[in-house]
Amino acid sequence: MQATWPPHLDHHGGNRRWFLGKLSALVAAGAAGCGGRGVTSGDDEVVVYTALDREFSEPLLRIYEKQKHVQVLAAYDVESTKSFGLERRIEVEARAPGCDLFWNNEILNTLRLKRKGLLSPFHPPGAEAFPAEYRDPDATWYGFAARARVLLVNTNLVPEVERPAYLHDLLQSRWKDRLAMAKPLFGTTGTQAASLFATLGELEAKAFYQGLKQNGVLVLSGNRQAAAAAGSGRVAVALTDTDDALAEMDAGSPVTIIYPDRAPGALGTLFIPNTLSRVKNSPHPAQAEALAGFLLGPKVEAALAQGASGQIPLNPNVETQPRIETPRTVPAMAVNFDRAAELWEPVVAPFLANLFGTD
Repeated sequence: MQATWPPHLDHHGGNRRWFLGKLSALVAAGAAGCGGRGVTSGDDEVVVYTALDREFSEPLLRIYEKQKHVQVLAAYDVESTKSFGLERRIEVEARAPGCDLFWNNEILNTLRLKRKGLLSPFHPPGAEAFPAEYRDPDATWYGFAARARVLLVNTNLVPEVERPAYLHDLLQSRWKDRLAMAKPLFGTTGTQAASLFATLGELEAKAFYQGLKQNGVLVLSGNRQAAAAAGSGRVAVALTDTDDALAEMDAGSPVTIIYPDRAPGALGTLFIPNTLSRVKNSPHPAQAEALAGFLLGPKVEAALAQGASGQIPLNPNVETQPRIETPRTVPAMAVNFDRAAELWEPVVAPFLANLFGTD
């Protein structure tokens, strides 16, 4: 099996070449973070469902195949449904699981699966290096490679002195019909909504999303589309993720990133980790654990940090400087993610589906 870069990644230019070099280094270095734990005889495949964009996750899975001589069978999500589609698939397959490892690009739906009893405790090699807040006390999930929820502002349309600094600034009349976001029922946009309900309380969170609706927010199929709308000037401001914001910056669009609510005493910027979890009764549990150890390794996080997605390493052994700001420089929103997951089905999802529609 040859670790090649998928041909549709050419638009990343220099970042593509940089990340390809990192991946080559990973091959030479051996299984990063796998702790020398090899493949059990006869266990020559592992099934992973991944919500992280295929262009970022697939090359790493191909590297693992080459290093460990294990076939990685991967199912990838699409931008419009993101982790919700794979999470639902895991639920449907509960009686006969087809997935070993769930690589989620956020945390909300991982916690929802845990609440439904669909995850099993596991102990990937190297996971103990991560801070406690990014490891489930019950060992059902591990967080790594975080992104931030940010405002992407078109600098041609919005002078510096007029740029929003807080999420609630988006409710001002000057932003009417000048905003974009992904539908807040999926992926990181859904995670942000649930986090705001858990942090602000139901009444204030509902008022915020009702205010966005009344202000004519343009609801698009994904965060990438929202970022592109700001980059093209279709809107002045997009609520999006740092990886999609970086894609617009790398493409030369006239945009800048604003980390909202970073002032002292403010709400703080929401940082959302990728998560890894093992599906209960998965067919290849040992292989799921070994693959998770590879993905949690410092070389993988370093490559994701300096690649086009610019994700934030959470492993303290990573020395690479991220391309974006981190909780070291931007105050992070204090979120009870368990509470956010608890509120999702009875409160958050019905409200948002009624407000923005389900299609």
